[in-house]
Amino acid sequence: MRIAATALQPQINEWASQRPSTTSPSALVGQQRALSALQQALSIGGRYAHGFVVTPAGMRTYDVLNEVESKQQWLHANKFDWVYVANPESAYEPLCVNLPSGKANDFLVKLWELLQADVSIRSPLRDFILETFPSERVAKYIALVIDKTFEDLPGSELATIIVTHSENEPFILCDRVTEASLFGSIRLQSVEGTISSDLHLIEAGAVLKANGGVLAIDAEELLIQPGLWRKLKYILRTSEFHWPQPGDANIAAYYQPEAIPVHIKVLLLGERDIYAQLRELDRDFDNLFPYLADFSSHYSLQNAPLAPYFDYLSYVERESAVLPLEPDAYAALFKFVTRITDFQTELSLDTIAIMQLMREACALAQAIGNDKISARDIHQALKQRHERDGYIAELSRRAIIEGQVYIATEGQVVGQINGLTVITAGGHEFGEPTRITATVHYGDGDIIDIDRKSELSGSIHTKGVMILSAYIANVFARNEAMALSATIVFEQSYHEVDGDSASLAELCCLLSALAEAPIQQGLAITGAVDQFGRVQAIGAVNEKIEGYFELCRTRGLTGKQGVIIPAANLSQLNLSDDVIQAVNNEIFHVYAIEHVGEALELLTQAEQKQLYARIEQRLNELQQIEREVSWWRRWF
Repeated sequence: MRIAATALQPQINEWASQRPSTTSPSALVGQQRALSALQQALSIGGRYAHGFVVTPAGMRTYDVLNEVESKQQWLHANKFDWVYVANPESAYEPLCVNLPSGKANDFLVKLWELLQADVSIRSPLRDFILETFPSERVAKYIALVIDKTFEDLPGSELATIIVTHSENEPFILCDRVTEASLFGSIRLQSVEGTISSDLHLIEAGAVLKANGGVLAIDAEELLIQPGLWRKLKYILRTSEFHWPQPGDANIAAYYQPEAIPVHIKVLLLGERDIYAQLRELDRDFDNLFPYLADFSSHYSLQNAPLAPYFDYLSYVERESAVLPLEPDAYAALFKFVTRITDFQTELSLDTIAIMQLMREACALAQAIGNDKISARDIHQALKQRHERDGYIAELSRRAIIEGQVYIATEGQVVGQINGLTVITAGGHEFGEPTRITATVHYGDGDIIDIDRKSELSGSIHTKGVMILSAYIANVFARNEAMALSATIVFEQSYHEVDGDSASLAELCCLLSALAEAPIQQGLAITGAVDQFGRVQAIGAVNEKIEGYFELCRTRGLTGKQGVIIPAANLSQLNLSDDVIQAVNNEIFHVYAIEHVGEALELLTQAEQKQLYARIEQRLNELQQIEREVSWWRRWF
């Protein structure tokens, strides 16, 4: 089936025309599943109700968490200021006191006044402190020092504030995880040759700063240091934070501040692979982190309307701090975001990638004095990006043009076909054709994969060759073995071949050799095949088509060139404007097929029945010769 030019890209112009007059910027568009999981996690307290947040590439984590917190607060949040005060009974074991949020400084002022006042007149001030700072720990400490003076307290320091909340922080994000940044530290000092610690050397980490609220931690950074993960689990299980002894194996001093009770909601942030590994390898993980907030990397138009996506684009535009977009720029932007997802009805939520494109286009618009970003600016930004990344693709194509790598794009050849491959170099993917050849000879029906024999074949490619072998045996050797054997190879391939996307090309090449039917060299083909000849989807379909198109355009388009792809890949087509224009002008073609028979008819310009009849006739003739030889051998 020949594909019309209008089907080679999403309906970007129609989508652009649906832009509403007003938008509400939001980073949470299309994240209903994840938001529901977070809502469940944030509505439950306790030690065993933490969550894991899957963060796809390009998501601005801080923006997302900030917006989540503005809509869904932790219902059990209860933040305090925390102060360590001198212990009258031990200079090395300071006591912790919790105070209403933002009241630590006020408490220390009143505590100072209390200790300065004469013991006989402290009662009114004590009552004021207990009434102003209602806390069990405050009451216990005041009772402990009510009859003490500064001289009765050990050391030279009265107190230190380790956590204070001057404003209501929505959450604490710990994305650079070290022992000090996560759990805090107690430093040492040397006074006249004596190593010791003191109140002012106690420094809180993210766990204590977020105590009573929400703490978000980068899971990968955390797991790089296994000891930190074990310590975090201990805190979550016991709901207590114990300070480690200061110093190391060489220098240490006894200093043990009182443990602080911890009431916290932890959200681990990381990739799906990390989540899977934690579930598999850590038996405590499921108990501590039962909630999975799975943020999506794409917005599906099959499951949701288009309008909310404009809110997301408005958020990206605001964060990018770029010029406003012209109406025609949205069509170009839609083409870019669907190209990222590889599906015509799915729009990317890769915020950083879209921001980068917007800023590049904005710079181009400003360079020519425009006050808005147009489609031309976006196209120019993408063209510059293609030129930056396209050096290796250009060298590869030049090798074909100069004849160093032989690829025919005209004429007819028996047992030779242009398959399509995709190459990744430095994060950039590009497609290029590869010549596949097959020969047949008298034998016992084996199909020899030269790449496999020379150990240049990956396991998936080997599987693909075995599947196409099964198809040929199923069609032509049901009752007796074939008297033909074949060899197949990727010509001028000097690296490992893997993947099954060339199995359809290999099968067509073999059938061409068996039927002695020439293949049109102007057509390239990609697709996987099953044992019944059904054609299955493959990856990187756009890169493969565009790679072959560039070669044909460089040599000169004849109107007979094109690409054959699986029909299952139609929903992924999002081709460049040059390819679409060539298809519209009927000088390049894209065909979609569902069965190997359709591919054969396009490639050989002959009906499948005729080709298969020719193969069966050839096999029958060889079988007859084999019988005659066997009869002769029995007598002589």
